Amino acid sequence: MKKALITGINGMDGSYLADLLLEKGYEVYGMERRSSSKNRTNTGHLEGKVTFVNGDLTDQNSLVRVLRESDPDEVYNLGAQSFVGESWNTPEQTSDVTGMGCLRMLEAIREYGKDVKFYQASTSEMFGKMVENPANENTPFYPRSPYGVAKLYAHWMTKNYRESYDMFNVSGILFNHESERRGIEFVTRKITDGVARVHLGYEDHIKLGNLDSKRDWGYSPDYVECMWLMLQQDTPDDYVIATGESHSIRDFLDVAFDCVGINDWSNYVVQDERFMRPAEIDVLCGDSTKAREVLGWKPKTSFEDMVSRMVINDIALLEI
Repeated sequence: MKKALITGINGMDGSYLADLLLEKGYEVYGMERRSSSKNRTNTGHLEGKVTFVNGDLTDQNSLVRVLRESDPDEVYNLGAQSFVGESWNTPEQTSDVTGMGCLRMLEAIREYGKDVKFYQASTSEMFGKMVENPANENTPFYPRSPYGVAKLYAHWMTKNYRESYDMFNVSGILFNHESERRGIEFVTRKITDGVARVHLGYEDHIKLGNLDSKRDWGYSPDYVECMWLMLQQDTPDDYVIATGESHSIRDFLDVAFDCVGINDWSNYVVQDERFMRPAEIDVLCGDSTKAREVLGWKPKTSFEDMVSRMVINDIALLEI
């Protein structure tokens, strides 16, 4: 039986990845920070199925200990300060956890001395101010946030350790992907939760920032499959994971409000300067040709289906 260690298991991707690996017969270990209260909103259903271990990406000694406890065949590094907007408020912490945290794990694996396959969760935010649209694995990077810069550091360290120490390291450059398990602080979930509240009469408007930015949005359960596929290859490499379609926040609002029978949402959305980013990315769109040809992967869930699932789920949560 293969064993896998997932950092950031309590996040959206981490929880779906754990579901997938359990289905495939893995013994799964999930790393979480030690605290008096555990946030297992996404992973409560995994208790008794996954072994939760205490570790911290800012403490390399704890990572070495976690590796010894779990003795993994595969490590999926999904842990990060992952909220882009917050990275301007906490650039140092974001760099420490998201950037240096990856380096600490790579070094811990190297010190561990066993053959461990490593997946790094890279991001389309590294492309930032895109110089090529859609972006592929050869497109130059131009991050536009402290989060994007930290992720780029982690991405290059993953590649550097692969080439320097002959480690099986891969990076998945995932474009935006959402689901019912997305945190409420993210704009997509803020929209679907807001639409549910408007529909049920709890609120009369949603406050948002830039409505014109465009993103390539996929569905998280589809994307975690790619993480696993990358580590099943004979040769380690990096892959862009995307749908190849970009949609604006306005498009997202159209689909979300249409789910509750509202065709004109202009009276329900208020733009608020507080939610504008210091440096915005206008458009992100990815070219996943390499992943489709080499991994045999393609997205299964449409943009419309993804948004609808999120709205329906948020209505159900509020009605409990």
